[in-house]
Amino acid sequence: MKTTIQARMAKFHPAYGELALCHLGQHSFILKFGETMVYADLFLSPLKRRLIPPAFAPEAVTDAAIFAGTHDHGDHIDRPVWPALAAASPGAKFVVPEAVRASVLQTTGLAAERVLGLNDGGRIEIGGVTIRAVAVGHELLDYDPKTGLYPYLGYLFEGNGVTVFHAGDCCNYEGLLTKLRQWKIDVALLPINGRDAWRFTHDCIGNMTYQEAADLAGALQPQLTIPAHYDMFPGNTVDPKLFLDYMRVKYPHIACARPSLGTLWRRQFRAV
Repeated sequence: MKTTIQARMAKFHPAYGELALCHLGQHSFILKFGETMVYADLFLSPLKRRLIPPAFAPEAVTDAAIFAGTHDHGDHIDRPVWPALAAASPGAKFVVPEAVRASVLQTTGLAAERVLGLNDGGRIEIGGVTIRAVAVGHELLDYDPKTGLYPYLGYLFEGNGVTVFHAGDCCNYEGLLTKLRQWKIDVALLPINGRDAWRFTHDCIGNMTYQEAADLAGALQPQLTIPAHYDMFPGNTVDPKLFLDYMRVKYPHIACARPSLGTLWRRQFRAV
């Protein structure tokens, strides 16, 4: 049975150049490109330490074409719920970094043809949506010289005339901006929770600070920037108002927004 979120998404049919979006907390987003539904970093496991409960049960996700996980942390590749997601959306593909594909297959039991691996510079097309992978530094790039693989990726989703950059867990590094400037990004979904020594020593790897995220947006010049990854776990949060205020003062020409969790949000980015 569809939840309210899925029901509202089903009723909305984006015109060319229009995007429907729903933020579910942390870095979980639903993106609708035309009629293609993308669930990025969907996190539904009911952990006790969550500050935001799961938006719905995995069995409710019957409309997905793509489940994309940016890296192998539980709030991004939610392995325990992936078998239920696969059963609920039997036609959907799962996109992961190639570096963790074999492990994901082993632990989830998903069919190999449904789990697609990407690496830095790679691309695939599913349901009219092109997904391009860019290596990102989750504090460190952790590049494996033996395999040539990167474990942390950001994804560029291109479909229906709109390009969305979902940064995953990301810190800036020399060369990232050059890679991203190959595309005209309409929407940037950027983590803002930051990092520090305490978190790193407690196995909580960090991201851009809200100032660093704002400066990346300032360099990329997207039509819209949305902050993420600031609200899920105690000790790993930040007030998104700091980001929004900083953007307003430093980059007033770039629109930014904080969509209410679980609500349908839409915007036109290209002329029909």
